[in-house]
Amino acid sequence: MKFTLSWLKRHLDTSASVDEIAETLTDLGLEVEGVEDRAARLRDFTIGKVLSDEKHPDADRLKVCQVETSDGVQQIICGAPNARAGITVVVAKPGVYVPGIDTTIGVGRIRGIESFGMMASERELELSDEHDGIIELPSGKVGQRFTDWLAENDPAKVDPVIEIAITPNRPDALGVRGIARDLAARGLGTLKPLPAPKVDGTFDSPVTVTIDDDTKDGCPVFALRMIRGVRNGPSPRWLQDYLRAIGLRPISFLVDVTNWFTHDLNRPLHVFDADAVRGNLRVHRAAGGETIAALDDRTYTFPEGAMVISDATGPESIAGIMGGAGTGVTEDTVNVLVESAWWDPVQIALTGRALKINSDARYRFERGADPAFTPEGLDHATAMILEHAGGEASHAVIAGAVPDTSRAYRLDTDRIESLVGMSIPAETQRATLTALGFTLDGDMAQVPSWRPDVQGEADLVEEVARIASLTRLEGRPMTRAPGVLRPVLTPAQDRERIARRTAASLGYDECVTYSFIDSASAALFDGGTDATRLENPISTDMSHLRPALLPGLLQAAARNQARGMADLALFELGAAFHGGEPGEQRQMLSGILTGHSGPRSVHGDRRAVDVFDAKADAEAVLAAIGAPASAQVLRGAADWWHPGRSGRICLGPKKVLAVFGELHPRVLRAMGVKGTVVGFTVFPGEVPLPRSTGSARGPLALSGFQAVERDFAFVVAPEVEAQTLVNAARGVDKALIADVRVFDQFVGGSLGEAKSLALTVRLQPTQATLTDKEIEAVSTRIVDKVVQATGGRLRG
Repeated sequence: MKFTLSWLKRHLDTSASVDEIAETLTDLGLEVEGVEDRAARLRDFTIGKVLSDEKHPDADRLKVCQVETSDGVQQIICGAPNARAGITVVVAKPGVYVPGIDTTIGVGRIRGIESFGMMASERELELSDEHDGIIELPSGKVGQRFTDWLAENDPAKVDPVIEIAITPNRPDALGVRGIARDLAARGLGTLKPLPAPKVDGTFDSPVTVTIDDDTKDGCPVFALRMIRGVRNGPSPRWLQDYLRAIGLRPISFLVDVTNWFTHDLNRPLHVFDADAVRGNLRVHRAAGGETIAALDDRTYTFPEGAMVISDATGPESIAGIMGGAGTGVTEDTVNVLVESAWWDPVQIALTGRALKINSDARYRFERGADPAFTPEGLDHATAMILEHAGGEASHAVIAGAVPDTSRAYRLDTDRIESLVGMSIPAETQRATLTALGFTLDGDMAQVPSWRPDVQGEADLVEEVARIASLTRLEGRPMTRAPGVLRPVLTPAQDRERIARRTAASLGYDECVTYSFIDSASAALFDGGTDATRLENPISTDMSHLRPALLPGLLQAAARNQARGMADLALFELGAAFHGGEPGEQRQMLSGILTGHSGPRSVHGDRRAVDVFDAKADAEAVLAAIGAPASAQVLRGAADWWHPGRSGRICLGPKKVLAVFGELHPRVLRAMGVKGTVVGFTVFPGEVPLPRSTGSARGPLALSGFQAVERDFAFVVAPEVEAQTLVNAARGVDKALIADVRVFDQFVGGSLGEAKSLALTVRLQPTQATLTDKEIEAVSTRIVDKVVQATGGRLRG
């Protein structure tokens, strides 16, 4: 949203500077994106006076002028038809940059005669499109800066242009008057009254309008008036200057009027050439397939259900978005229809999105224009047309009725202290809301029709705090009850915090990726189904909820590798989704490693990361969040892991605490990741909570009796896993057997296709030292149990 300082002052009586206004707007929540100083590009131009003019001896259209400037009398050759002695002109001396022709003036020689500068036209200074002659000033002192003269005589041409960013919840700030209202409420000036013009129609409009019954939810009210006998032509200079300042090109007065009220009062309008309209107007929904040639010289096909304005011959306007070329006004327009309607924001957004049209009208209607101002907006436009273009106005034709948006909420003046932490007197709060257009009746505040964003009591508090300025907030320590406070984090939250810190301490960098990914990436991880597809995705690359965290990490790795970063350690903690309903998600922590481990060395002793790095890091995270030490490593990871280089850390075959391994090369190719990638995923929610809720550790249990270790070697089939032997041996006597570990594997030789696995079993008595007989008995049971579990035999 752009506006100039003088435009703002049409609604706000203020002496504040541009800097004060810009700072206040940002503080009010209307963030200033930039202030354009239009005078800066014209500061080097000065005023001169033509003393004499003579025809150039070698050019019929050129004149040799003697011009009095700040540097004395200078000779300037000019081809403008109005160059003559006695006029006051704008001079560009040598070295001055002229923006309209993108040229820096120098001393030149034209047909053998020197010229020391240039006398400028309005188009050359980008003040207008006028280029029929050089600027003739009605007054001015020789040597005076042209910008100083403009500031005194025509400030609209050099006014600073302020551009603000409008959030979707503030449609009232899409008009200059709404911005002025906010500044006045802050105390930066006084809001000028906006009297409603009185327009007396003198005849009944020959063109009427109806709204279909199934369309009244999309267009509750439509106001129309005919003005006959108008003189359409260029707009007044002041109107052209304002429109050019905000980047709009003046077209003709009737069109410029609609642009003026769109930006001035946030009231989008449309004008039709009444002589091009056949029959009466009808507002209805498109059946689908109808076409229209619009004012942007493009042809559009209406989707089914779109809002359309038609006459007897068919569609002639894309309702609330853009008019049709067939009924557009021209310089020859004599009779005009002025439309002021209110359109439902959702309907306008759907139509605009389907047709891919962006217009100022759509931008405002889909955010919520003021419905109550619809008939009055028609009167404002009619009065302006009658004043500047003449003509005779008909009685207004109004179809439907202004929708009732009235609502009131209780103003609790004590609530701002608890919600915002600011202390504001009750009378100040009431005065603030009154200045913003709210009507107060006791403790009830009636919301103005131009504020659709105010939907509750908390919004009243927000308005008061916003106008008072949130910069007044002071940091205060929170009150603390005596004694030791109870923990505020749930066990799940505490585990996530510990898991995140542990991963960071292991050297991983935390990532925060989008919860949405493309369907192809999601399909690599058993996702991309209709259950997780978004109805209205931001883009095609974000069409599905992520089924795992690994896709986002791999995409981050690919981007880093493209920038020369090969050694990566990335992790993320968040939710992955297997459906779109509440509860169809799972919290997890995933990490990936690429490249080499350890710092780079001239000795070249770095090694590539492998699956055991990922396994060690997964176990470290599990240990930090309290996973039992009895967890087992089993095969059977998902198919995006390498089948021979991955595993699951489980409590039993079904309770999976974590998965680790090397990512499948097929997945890496699809994701554009180079080299080998290992990683892990930990599921904190699967780790059992400790039975004891106390914070103290259990007592350290040490045995003073001699431990005994015995080695066993078993010959088993090649498909038997080492974990099967370990589990069988440990299950003989869990109280006595402290540890079982594999220390050797032998394959081939005299064993043929079989293999030999060697175990060390550590026996730790707690009651008495073991005798040889007791040791032998336990050893026999271990052998029997392993043979029974594996079908193998003790190796001789």
